Amino acid sequence: LTNEIAMDCEMVGVSSGGNKSALGRVTLVNTWGNVVYDEFVRPVERVVDFRTEISGIRPRDMRKAKDFQDVQMKVMELINGRILVGHALHNDLKALLLSHPKKDIRDTSEYQPFLKEGRKRSLRVLADEFLSVNIQDGEHCPIEDARAAMLLYQRNKRVWEKSIKDHFKFSIKRKKFNRKRKP
Repeated sequence: LTNEIAMDCEMVGVSSGGNKSALGRVTLVNTWGNVVYDEFVRPVERVVDFRTEISGIRPRDMRKAKDFQDVQMKVMELINGRILVGHALHNDLKALLLSHPKKDIRDTSEYQPFLKEGRKRSLRVLADEFLSVNIQDGEHCPIEDARAAMLLYQRNKRVWEKSIKDHFKFSIKRKKFNRKRKP
């Protein structure tokens, strides 16, 4: 495994009407885009909408799906102590009922140079603009999406990591300054 892991999840609809999202598939790729983990997930609640046109998940995929808790534990084990790369990772982490240290998250939806007039842009738009790659044309593929997020990170890694380091240094200086000022 590499120090950086990119993750993408696809959701299915559960509960009456299928308007509640649940994890349907999770994919992790390493620094080079090689698949480290890719599993369909059997949600705790019954799936009523596979959202195939977006998620790419079909009823037959649930036959080989793993239990949510098993997937959750494996993902937690794989991302622990690593830089987690992805797009809108808060959604994926929420679906997995996991957290990850903020200092170790590299979210392409929140990276300042990728924002346009302060607004977040889709992974599809970022991949097109910065990688000249067409993704998410129809059904989403979490392998493709995780690879796109990782490539966006890798191409900007030096500047991205420097900005995080500088932000961290500034935060420490500000804390020391505030402590000195207190009577």
